[in-house]
Amino acid sequence: MTTTPLPALAGPPGLVATDLDGTLLRSDGTLSRRTADALAAAEAAGIRLVLVTGRPPRSLPSLHSGIGRYFAITANGAAVYAPDGTAVRLSPFPADSVAGLVSRVRAAVPGVTFAFEYASAFGHEPGYPAWSYGESAVEPVGTADQLLARSPGRPVFKVLAHHPDLGLHDFHARASLGAGTDAETTHSTGLALVEFSAPGVTKASALTAWSAGLGIHPDDIAAFGDMPNDLPMLRAVGRSYAMANADPEVRAAARFHAPGNDEDGVARVLEHFVRRTGRLPA
Repeated sequence: MTTTPLPALAGPPGLVATDLDGTLLRSDGTLSRRTADALAAAEAAGIRLVLVTGRPPRSLPSLHSGIGRYFAITANGAAVYAPDGTAVRLSPFPADSVAGLVSRVRAAVPGVTFAFEYASAFGHEPGYPAWSYGESAVEPVGTADQLLARSPGRPVFKVLAHHPDLGLHDFHARASLGAGTDAETTHSTGLALVEFSAPGVTKASALTAWSAGLGIHPDDIAAFGDMPNDLPMLRAVGRSYAMANADPEVRAAARFHAPGNDEDGVARVLEHFVRRTGRLPA
């Protein structure tokens, strides 16, 4: 496979932000030894690291056990956690706004089913596909109205919608029109699954707000991604990398290209950054 050569940049970035599925992780969901070593070497060389994922807050324990204890931006930017699991920034949907969003999207796309990500739980409608959530932390099942009525005041960090018949791009376009400006609408799986976050909440909004608190300018951030939910983040930073396996829109938007996730693409770029620090691992 032919990939774009790594750029000869003036120096390493101050912060590396990386998506997980299809980016940092291999296609089987594992972290390769080379990538684990590259993460450790980058951190030892003084490069800050943050994991940026569409996965929900409830996935944090599995991220810590499978990847390591790094800062993590989850649910497409709706929740940011410190390495010890402490929440440092939470941006759920405004109270009482989810029911209206569900009603508008259902009217725009008849036949849709919904699921809701809370801080540590997950609720879904009966027809919502099990392959989407795939973890044991499944709590209530019921219609959207029933789920929201059972949990008044419990923040919703992400809304997911599935349609059994529509293609992804048609479904996404119709769902986006239904949601309007009352949610950020995106997708990340390549399947007929659309994701909604609160207005203004994206991977980019969380990353830039959190990194600003560290005194890191967006131009000093390198970000890696592969799917449309990564686009805001890639457009917000100085050094954007699309994986070789990325969605065509992502490849077109990114400034640089990295080898694919099954070729340890993120690790190869991190190794390049570490070499430019002059602080090679022992």
